[in-house]
Amino acid sequence: MKVHRKIIYFHKIWRSDITRRTFLKAAAASFFLGKFKLAYSNTEDRILHLYNIHSGEYALIRYFKDGKYDQAALRDIYYLLRCPYTEEIKEIDLKVIDLLCSIKDSFSRNEKIHIISGYRSKVYNDYLINAGRNVSKNSLHLYGKAIDFYLPSFSIRKLYERAKSFKAGGVGKYKDFIHIDVGRLRYW
Repeated sequence: MKVHRKIIYFHKIWRSDITRRTFLKAAAASFFLGKFKLAYSNTEDRILHLYNIHSGEYALIRYFKDGKYDQAALRDIYYLLRCPYTEEIKEIDLKVIDLLCSIKDSFSRNEKIHIISGYRSKVYNDYLINAGRNVSKNSLHLYGKAIDFYLPSFSIRKLYERAKSFKAGGVGKYKDFIHIDVGRLRYW
């Protein structure tokens, strides 16, 4: 699906039922156990505050509530993570969206995620390869199974180490961002 380029600002109003104390207890327990889990309860809201560095768009999206994924909210996420070169939109794997949310929540529930790359069309992927960029010919970005991002309040090193602790797929560390995917377990 192709869309015309336009600046859009999404505003989703949300109210979290989780208390600060509950969140801090859960975070502390996870820290002391040494493992971060991707599991959320079926009643816990999942919220992403996304900023696409290419388009300047941002979104505050509650995509999971009352045990259900919100399809309209997911479409907003897919739109925000579209290919910046061709404007193509592709469904993003829920596992990588949940992984992104889990990593963010392990630092701060309200942290804004700066998106470098979500879905990448074959045309754009080939362009990046031909431009000499360090891009895989069969990148998981092509299938909506990878996201490149950073959290401005945390170092790339800390973000990389935390993402690896989830053991949920590939994690790559670059100068200004990290890559996560839901492919096989590997690190670089």
